[in-house]
Amino acid sequence: MALTEHIQSDDIHPIDLVEHIAEHYDWEFDRIGDDQIAMAVEGQWRTYSITLAWSAYDETLRLICTFEMEPPQDRIGELYEVLNRANDLVWSGAFTWWDEQKLMVWRYGLVLAGDQVAGPEQIDTLIGAAVMGAERFYPAFQLVTWGGHSPKDAIQVAIAEAYGTA
Repeated sequence: MALTEHIQSDDIHPIDLVEHIAEHYDWEFDRIGDDQIAMAVEGQWRTYSITLAWSAYDETLRLICTFEMEPPQDRIGELYEVLNRANDLVWSGAFTWWDEQKLMVWRYGLVLAGDQVAGPEQIDTLIGAAVMGAERFYPAFQLVTWGGHSPKDAIQVAIAEAYGTA
């Protein structure tokens, strides 16, 4: 059943929409305030912490998807290089590394200027793209930080596609 069959998005607050989507998928979530929600979404590699916040000032719905990593300090340079390579391959959002918190971060801002309204499918796609991006590049980040691979070689894992059947 489509999300629009459950949610009428006309004049609904974007964070209310996110809460309805989280309920639809039975994700754990915490409504931090009127303009912010945090949730946990299970992926293949990790459980991702996703926070969405609405800024009425600049009419932007911000998404931050994080997961913990503790790369060896001597591999941080290579981690930044593989992040740059990953960001070159994505069309929306971007990865960044928060060293102090030891978090890999996927960030995206959906601008809804001029009283635009985000629909449930749009927000669902936004969340899905964050998780898919994290899932796609997680192995490359691990290969660089813990496997000792070069960023160029590690990123091949993320861009390679499987062909055939097993």
